[in-house]
Amino acid sequence: MIGSIALSLSLLPLDAASADERRVSAPEPLTARAYAGPTSATAKVDVVGTAAAARSVKTHVVARGDTVSAIAAAHGVRTADVLTWNGISWRSVIHPGDVLRLGPKAARTDAAPPAKAPAAASTYTVRRGDTLWSIAARHDVSVSTLSRANGLGGSTTIHPGQKLIVRALAAPRVAVVAAPAAGPVHEVSAGETMWAIATRSGISLARLLAANGLDEGSIIYPGQKLRIPTAKPAPAAAGKARAALDGEQIANIKTIISVGRERGVSRDGIAIALATAMVESWIRNLDGGDRDSLGLFQQRPSAGWGTQTQIRDPRRSAAAFFGGSSDPNGDRTRGLLDIDGWEDMAFGDAAQAVQISAYPERYGPWKAEAYRWLELYG
Repeated sequence: MIGSIALSLSLLPLDAASADERRVSAPEPLTARAYAGPTSATAKVDVVGTAAAARSVKTHVVARGDTVSAIAAAHGVRTADVLTWNGISWRSVIHPGDVLRLGPKAARTDAAPPAKAPAAASTYTVRRGDTLWSIAARHDVSVSTLSRANGLGGSTTIHPGQKLIVRALAAPRVAVVAAPAAGPVHEVSAGETMWAIATRSGISLARLLAANGLDEGSIIYPGQKLRIPTAKPAPAAAGKARAALDGEQIANIKTIISVGRERGVSRDGIAIALATAMVESWIRNLDGGDRDSLGLFQQRPSAGWGTQTQIRDPRRSAAAFFGGSSDPNGDRTRGLLDIDGWEDMAFGDAAQAVQISAYPERYGPWKAEAYRWLELYG
């Protein structure tokens, strides 16, 4: 269920009501996979997103029929990364002739650049599909700063053709040099993720992110050096994932437990469902994901798991994951209870038998946490 995200994009400027837009969100709540750095390009064009350094970032000129997911696949990068690099969202519309950057901003050097004279104020003309967030990201300012500079107050409504002041808004940034953290250094290899590095190092993902000033949306690349923290606040067994839950996640956990017990699912089966939901959606009822995946378990309408509305129903989605004689999908899909001998399988293998994921190793580390949730909220 993990792969390229099919994102429908408009080919020509259309009326907002008829533009074919899909709302999707990244299904992988952990971190981006490491990819080889993009090559250079020298064409000087208007970039959709933050302006790229012409000699350090490769770009792609959108052609008729292009989609962001197809462009990303052709260049060996993730769709989510292309969106991030260009300051656009999953619902943004691109047009033939637009230019997408295929890499991040050039890395900053340790030495501070010479101070520049303040830029004169200039304007940006809003285009169809723009949002305040994408415009702010494109011009390296915060949404609140952009809103105040243009007298928008609490409104975020903008219209095509509207002119916004965008230059001379960003405050000068002060470089902060952090003291080196204790612990060994790990050099990222192609294909690695922050999650895998954290698990292999016997630390939590949150600690690894914090030690390197990163967050769950950060992108890592081959050759990048990461500090592995060694001083642990409390003893922890390697390979066991932990997460702090919010109200939405706890409510979804309770729903999965309730549905499992109504169907007579064992404690082990419910724990497998909880771990699967954490890996697939961070236990959130997502309205998009990989290709047409949706909901808690990232089930796909095209694979027979139900309509979009049905899959977004947490109770039905959980029932379909468990399957069995009361499976709402009948024999169109195979749930956990439909798999012969699932009780004798390793925890992660049983989850993988239902999900058929490209990353089967991700379910097992959530075993202990899933049983803990079952005790807390069951």
